[in-house]
Amino acid sequence: MRFAPSPTGGLHLGGVRTVLYNYLFAHQQDGQFILRIEDTDQARYVEGAEQYIYDCLAWCRLEPHESPAVGGPYGPYRQSERKSIYGKYAQQLIEQGHAYYAFDTPEELEAMRANFKTEENPSPQYNHIIRKMMRNSLTLPPAEVEQLLKDHTPFVIRINMPENEDISFHDMIRGEVHFNSSQSDDKVLLKADGMPTYHLAVVVDDYLMKITHAFRGEEWLPSAPVHIMLWRYFGWINDMPQWAHLPLILKPDGKGKLSKRDGDRLGFPVFAMDWKDPASGEVTRGFKEMGFLPEAFINMLALLGWNDGTEKELFSKEELIAAFSMDRVHKNGAKFNFEKAKWFNHEWIKRMPDEIIAGKLRAQAKNKLPDEKMTRIASLIKERCTLLTDVWENAWFFFETPADVDVDSIRPRWNSDKRNFFSEWTTEIKETIEWNAMTLESKFKELAASKNIKPGDVLLPLRIMLVGKKIGPGVFDIADIIGKEETIKRVELTLARL
Repeated sequence: MRFAPSPTGGLHLGGVRTVLYNYLFAHQQDGQFILRIEDTDQARYVEGAEQYIYDCLAWCRLEPHESPAVGGPYGPYRQSERKSIYGKYAQQLIEQGHAYYAFDTPEELEAMRANFKTEENPSPQYNHIIRKMMRNSLTLPPAEVEQLLKDHTPFVIRINMPENEDISFHDMIRGEVHFNSSQSDDKVLLKADGMPTYHLAVVVDDYLMKITHAFRGEEWLPSAPVHIMLWRYFGWINDMPQWAHLPLILKPDGKGKLSKRDGDRLGFPVFAMDWKDPASGEVTRGFKEMGFLPEAFINMLALLGWNDGTEKELFSKEELIAAFSMDRVHKNGAKFNFEKAKWFNHEWIKRMPDEIIAGKLRAQAKNKLPDEKMTRIASLIKERCTLLTDVWENAWFFFETPADVDVDSIRPRWNSDKRNFFSEWTTEIKETIEWNAMTLESKFKELAASKNIKPGDVLLPLRIMLVGKKIGPGVFDIADIIGKEETIKRVELTLARL
């Protein structure tokens, strides 16, 4: 299995899902998962994009067995470092009549697109019809071709696609897929700078690296006839990988492919991690920085187009490997639902060990608490957290005295009886030796009963006194953790404000 991205920018949800399905299948089949960097298009190469890909896969814990970073028996794994390999294969195709030299200048190609443009064909392609009217080794006399080559006239090498031939292959998701060769143009295989295009490089590399399966997005389906013909022309058709063209991840309304623009418009990320465009400096936010766990992220992605045939939704990576099967991958696109994505994250945060959440709190808190209290805080708040960024938001008041207290929420039902109640309660708890949530709650309710006050009428004021607003876990758990001195201090500060 191989994932072969181009280092041209951030890693989109669809790209990470392709990685994930490759990874799951490879591990399930006891195979090797390979990362190959396809950087043959140097004009689109973006500095830092390759490292970004490594970082994303490391965060998702989808590390490859072989890659440019870790090496392997079929390296190099960066196509720009394999440039010397491809030329001989392009020449082989020329010698066999399966490819040809094309000497057309950019101006001539532009003129072709303008001259042959019609309403029925607004974007003319360099195909079996057009090539007969262009400057290439199929139309020029052999002597002239030889002279052009001797003069080092710039050229590209194009595949010679057959006319009106049925081309088919078995897709692991879609079944038998058929094309007519006349619908495909003569793709460039080798560019004027000697670099291969994707079409030549992907076939040669898949063959040399002994790739058995290749999963890629359905946007590559139109290129399949060209790739199949290359496998045939080279005589490698029996070694061609089994293909699966994955369905699109769609916008929330199901109308078209999900894009970065949609994420910007609707307020959610579409990249795995923050991506900073080196040219503009613009930062596109990622799932990691928004507060998603990698476990939740890959769980969510796996179910965007696949299920195991049951109602089960929460899968660890190991469970996904055991359950994954290509026959359960959907043919149709999957609508992205950010609320559902957050639900997955909430469920995975609840599964997190308290010690890990406590570690995140410890990193942010200025006032450190004993480990036992830190883990207890973690257990109290994690049910309330949807994103990792919610952890501190739900716990800061354990570590800091609230600067702002929402006394306006207390005032409408505040009276002298309640003031006297809190004055007496603070006096009583000053003498309390056994300081714990159960004892505090018992004393609180006993005093309320003796004053003929409903406990509910004073519980909300107590919460606001301790937290500053109407949030947080059990109020007596809060008092227990922050301690006697801090509890009394916060109650008395609010009484003074009232």
